[in-house]
Amino acid sequence: MAEQPQPISPLKNFFAGGFGGVCLVFVGHPLDTIKVRLQTQPKPQPGQAPLYSGTFDCFRKTLVGEGVRGLYRGMAAPIVGVTPMFAVCFFGFGLGKRLQQRKPDDVLTYPQLFAAGMLSGVFTTVIMAPGERIKCLLQIQAATGETKYSGSLDCAKQLYREAGIRGVYKGTVLTLMRDVPASGMYFMTYEWLKNILTPEGKSVSDLSVPRILFAGGLAGIFNWAVAIPPDVLKSRFQTAPAGKYPNGFRDVLRELIREEGVASLYKGFTAVMIRAFPANAACFLGFEVAMKFLNWIAPNL
Repeated sequence: MAEQPQPISPLKNFFAGGFGGVCLVFVGHPLDTIKVRLQTQPKPQPGQAPLYSGTFDCFRKTLVGEGVRGLYRGMAAPIVGVTPMFAVCFFGFGLGKRLQQRKPDDVLTYPQLFAAGMLSGVFTTVIMAPGERIKCLLQIQAATGETKYSGSLDCAKQLYREAGIRGVYKGTVLTLMRDVPASGMYFMTYEWLKNILTPEGKSVSDLSVPRILFAGGLAGIFNWAVAIPPDVLKSRFQTAPAGKYPNGFRDVLRELIREEGVASLYKGFTAVMIRAFPANAACFLGFEVAMKFLNWIAPNL
C-alpha cells in the first residue's frame, strides 16, 4: 500500500506539474534532440557509414556544426506545450487518484496509482501530439541541411496549410500508445520509490531533496523503458513525408523490422536513458517545490 499526502488536490497538481515540466525541458532538451536525430537518421547506402555512429558522435557533430543552440533546436514548441502538458498530466494523475478514493483518507494501492498514471497519459496527448510533431521536424531539419521551417509557429502554419488539423496531429495514436502505459509506470514508480526512501517514522512530504531527485530520476528511467519502442515509431511516422506510411504505425513497424531488425525499436536508447534521469529528477523536484509553495500560500485550494 502506498502512503500519500491527504487530501489530493488536482488543481494544485495542475500548477505544480506545469512548473515541473518547465524544469524538465530545460534540463532534458539537448539529449532529446540527440535522441530524435538518432531515431530518424536515414539508412546508410551500402559501403557508407551512418550519419551518426552513436549518441556521443551525434552530440559532438551537433555541437561542432551548430553550437550549443543546435542542442536546443525546436525547444520553443515543447516549452509552450510542456507547461500546460505537464500541468494537465499531473492534474490527470491527481484526478485519477481522487476518483479511486471512497473517502479522502483512503490510501491507494500501486495498481490504482498505475491506473491514475494511465489516465494522465490520456489527458496529455491532445496537447502533446502537435508539439511533438513540430519539435521532431525542427530537430531533424538542421541535420538534413534544409531550412523548410523558420521556427515553431511557421512549422505549425505550414503543417496546417498542407494537411489541415490532421497534419498538425499526425502521430496522435502513437503518442497515446507511448504515453498511456509509460505514464502509469512513471507515477507508480515515483510513489513506490518515495515510500521506500522515506525513513521510518517520517512523512513522505518531508523527503529530502537528494531522495526526491533519485526517485524522480529513476521514475523517468522506468517510464522510458516502456516508452522507447512506440517513441521510435512515433518519431519516424511524424517526420515522414506525406503518404509514405498509408497504414500508419503498422507500416513504420514493418519497415523498421524488415530493414533494420528489432534492435531498431531501441534507437536512441543511450540518449534517452542519459536524459531520463536528470530531466525527470528536475521535473519531480520542481513539482514538489511548487506543491509545498502552493500548500503554504493556499492550504485550502
